[in-house]
Amino acid sequence: MSPTDGPEIGLSGAERTQAIVVASWVGIVGNAILAVLKLLVGFYANSIAVVSDGVDSTLDILTSAISLLAARIIAKPPDLNHPYGHTRAETIATKTFSFIIFFAGAQLAISTISSLIQGQARELPGVFAIYVTVVSVVGKTGLFIHKFSIGRRTSSAMLIADAKNMRSDIAVSLGVLVGLAFTHLLDLPILDGITAIAISFWIMYVAFKIFLETNSELMEGYKDTSVYQQVFDAVESVPGARNPHRTRIRTIGALRIVDLDIEVDANLTVREAHEIAKGTEEAIRGCVPNVYDVLVHIEPIGNIEEAERYGVSRGILRDGCTD
Repeated sequence: MSPTDGPEIGLSGAERTQAIVVASWVGIVGNAILAVLKLLVGFYANSIAVVSDGVDSTLDILTSAISLLAARIIAKPPDLNHPYGHTRAETIATKTFSFIIFFAGAQLAISTISSLIQGQARELPGVFAIYVTVVSVVGKTGLFIHKFSIGRRTSSAMLIADAKNMRSDIAVSLGVLVGLAFTHLLDLPILDGITAIAISFWIMYVAFKIFLETNSELMEGYKDTSVYQQVFDAVESVPGARNPHRTRIRTIGALRIVDLDIEVDANLTVREAHEIAKGTEEAIRGCVPNVYDVLVHIEPIGNIEEAERYGVSRGILRDGCTD
């Protein structure tokens, strides 16, 4: 389930933005401390795996900074060039995360593999590398819990994607810890390099998953089909509103936009039809959380338009096809 398919946000726009800003600053400070520790100890202890983990934490500073910038953009009100507001800055930021993280993973893989191929002599990593990795696991766990909880509370895809990256970092640090343990137990420094390669490929995998998660919103898709049922049930509760069809739901950040056609008695006045449309909008807002806008198109009962190809009706929802 995507964050936009989750429970109602329950926060005002300003409160939501402030929560994202706080989470971003916590990420920046927390990752900065961990990055400095791991890079210093990694170089001192001669552990390329710990250095690689430190580079990963350095990138997390950048992703948190991007979240901070995106939060500032999201807070801007709609304008002439952005009538729907600036909420999709979250989606752009999330997509940016994936490119940055993937590039870092690829660079780590290339440099580590090159080092192993060239047969550069390496010393056994120092025991301090193990200590700092344990600290990293504890620190990353705290950052993941904090960022994920705020991401869920604000229904922010951007924060949840960053939190998932933190969760992956926990696995990375645990992998480094296991690699260091075996390196010392077997007295094989090469295992440290192999661990670094495994970390780099894991980083690229996480980046690819984050990249895919934003595709649905950018392609105007919507995965949670149960919300369509909520829309249809809402329409049925409105006297005079019939046959909801050509229904489309899309998201901008954490909010939903609902477009649909309904049928009404052809003999109604424009004002009467307008009241039914207004009631339909209110009913949908009452049943479906996180609604940014509802667009209702009125048609006379029995109206058929062969050119209509897009949208969801009860039949399509039941049969799972658009034919």
